[in-house]
Amino acid sequence: MRVAVITDSTAYITASIREEHHIHMVPLSVVFGSESFREEIDISTEAFYQKVKESEQLPKTSQPSVGDVTEKLRELAQDYDQAIFITLSSGISGTYQSAVSASEIIDDLEVAVYDSEISCMVQGFYVLEAAEMAKQGRNLEQIIARLDKMKQSMRAYFMVDDLNNLQRGGRLSGAQALIGSMLQIKPVLHFENTKIVPYEKIRTKKKAIKRILELFDEDASTGVPIEASMIHANCQEEGEALRQQLAERYDNVHITLSYIGPVIGTHLGAGAIGLGWYKK
Repeated sequence: MRVAVITDSTAYITASIREEHHIHMVPLSVVFGSESFREEIDISTEAFYQKVKESEQLPKTSQPSVGDVTEKLRELAQDYDQAIFITLSSGISGTYQSAVSASEIIDDLEVAVYDSEISCMVQGFYVLEAAEMAKQGRNLEQIIARLDKMKQSMRAYFMVDDLNNLQRGGRLSGAQALIGSMLQIKPVLHFENTKIVPYEKIRTKKKAIKRILELFDEDASTGVPIEASMIHANCQEEGEALRQQLAERYDNVHITLSYIGPVIGTHLGAGAIGLGWYKK
């Protein structure tokens, strides 16, 4: 029984790591005016943030079509018996539904679509675990059971420099509660029931990051093994400094540095910082 592991581009797993772990990817796109760019394929993360600086209007984002996903599944059906497609949260993108619709078209491949209910490298944690299990010969049922267990301890918080992108894109639930103080606060945000919602309102970026580190400490200080990722939107030095700080403080934590690419960067904006983790 061979199981293919697929994800969308918003897990931001580098091409080299995907290749190493035999992970397949279907891209989302960013749209500037009449021009559409598939992230990673047609536009790099660096080029995206530069283009945003030079553009008067925010780009839009676009999920992969049912046809795009169906084509990928048909390709995989030639070599695999089963497939698991791990998507970004269904509450912020139609990618999950596109994958479900495509899976219903394919007859010669058993497909499970898994809603990570999150995005970026936290979504990537599920993908990498699924890939390792597929390598060990586990089937879909076993992989899904493990991902569900991971979800019980999965946590992620982030802060953005400017809430306007999230509000204008309709990705921030409870936005009305923030109107009026939008420019003065740097709220800590998280995913709840597949949506991005405010966790706490905090006045400065420094305090917001401090609060995220406190939330992380609640789990990390218990001594249990933890897999974590510091995630940044075009502020690598700041992200790496925070990653090093946590790596030096906790012997039980394995922490990587990851990034926010074009699609999620459209909604969060440059300068966003996030931290995601789960108990191993």
